[in-house]
Amino acid sequence: MQGARWSGIKNGELLALAETNFEVFLTADQNLRYQQNLAGRAIAIIELPTNTLSVVTTLVPEILNELTTIQPGNYIRIKK
Repeated sequence: MQGARWSGIKNGELLALAETNFEVFLTADQNLRYQQNLAGRAIAIIELPTNTLSVVTTLVPEILNELTTIQPGNYIRIKK
């Protein structure tokens, strides 16, 4: 998030910062759930299968559907 001056912020610090500014965190980091303690997080997380724009655009309907029901602390994996 270079526009927000978040470039270079990583891992738990990024999640904590995102949590104070957003309700949902979209990520293509497939290891996030293994690398971070997500228990008690107030932010909902949606894991995408890739960050390839051409693939992500095909997933927009599914992402939008998840956004209608996702709750704080939820972790949702979207598969190809």
